[in-house]
Amino acid sequence: MLLLPDRPRVAGSALTTRHFLLLYAAMLVAAAGNTALQSVMPAIGREIGIADFWVTVSYTWSAVLWVILAPYWARQSDKHGRKALTLVGVGGFIAANMLCGLALLAGLKGVLAGGLTFGAFAICRAIYGSLGSATPSATQAYLASRTRRTSRVEALSALSSSFSLGTIVGPALAPLFVLPIVGLAGPLFVFALIAVIVFVAIVIGLPDDTKPRHGHRSGHGAAMSYPSLASAPTGASVIAATRPRGKELSWKDPRIRRWITAGVIAGHAQAATLACIGFFVIDRLHLAPHGSEEEISIVMMAGAAATLAAQWGLIPRLHLSSRSLILWGSLIAASGLVVTMFASDLYGIVLGFGLTSLGFGFTRPGFTSGASLAVPLAEQGSVAGVVTAANGSPYVLAPGVGMLLYAADPHWPFAAGAALLVGLALWARGRLG
Repeated sequence: MLLLPDRPRVAGSALTTRHFLLLYAAMLVAAAGNTALQSVMPAIGREIGIADFWVTVSYTWSAVLWVILAPYWARQSDKHGRKALTLVGVGGFIAANMLCGLALLAGLKGVLAGGLTFGAFAICRAIYGSLGSATPSATQAYLASRTRRTSRVEALSALSSSFSLGTIVGPALAPLFVLPIVGLAGPLFVFALIAVIVFVAIVIGLPDDTKPRHGHRSGHGAAMSYPSLASAPTGASVIAATRPRGKELSWKDPRIRRWITAGVIAGHAQAATLACIGFFVIDRLHLAPHGSEEEISIVMMAGAAATLAAQWGLIPRLHLSSRSLILWGSLIAASGLVVTMFASDLYGIVLGFGLTSLGFGFTRPGFTSGASLAVPLAEQGSVAGVVTAANGSPYVLAPGVGMLLYAADPHWPFAAGAALLVGLALWARGRLG
């Protein structure tokens, strides 16, 4: 690739289009591979015969590690080379997917018992949460260091859109990768192979950044929220990556506390119900585990598309205030959960989950913009870091709680989520200004 003629450069950047696409591919494969896994895990758990709660815990464990370690990798990307840490992240994704795929394949073939299968899977999955979280901040830092300050927001926004695209691509491709011999574990192996191609392309085609070169500018990356279905980035990571580093801001700061609280409440409702939706599709439609991945993927794609429609299409046109985004988003998401809860066919579930995701597509930018507007320009980077942490924190406990409620009654997680969101709307109406 280094022998190919140079390509047109990205606007305001020393990077060629080819180099940008390599960074974009690293982000895209990490997000798509993760969301593809989330769309097939309910079917795998039911096929192996492990309790739904442990299935959810086994793959949300990586989200906990991502939340903890993403800020660490954001700092390290400035010290050890951005290309090297991009390779660490992609390499971690490859290793995690291959090892997790082998563990699940052994369980599906009856070589390992259910408990051992998911114990091994959880251990291997930790590699993704630990090392995979290096990819976003390292690619951001690489791009930022070669882009003029005036062009960084646009360039980094284009790069972060790979995570949004991945939330649709992953579920769309997952059913196609359920292959003979490897079965439901197929998506893990296929995305690992795709990542190997991306890894080799980066090694060969992305210039080394350990030595200063012409066009090298100061720049840093920032932690990005865990890539999850129907949970597109809010842009906080881009803000953090384009602002000078300042002292850390506490979420208890009175200027932003209510906005962050609103975001965390909505996030918990989203994470808890999202953990249940795949199992709900199987149970409500009375599907066999093997083969249910197609219906689950359709529902997941509808949710991701609705979220992106809200953030890319509706919000720029409606010009709603931050408070209105939270109020209307909470009520729309609550109504969607009610529709989902009582749906009896695939159309009803798609409609309900799409409506739910549309509402959450309002709430996340709502609390992000509210917190951002509450502090001066000099503190934008700090508040963006708090927002990113708030986006990730619901994935620590909420998925497990949602599955415990689901085990008691499949309606309960959706009813509890709807009640929480209605309560948020009532609270926000009087407390958010």
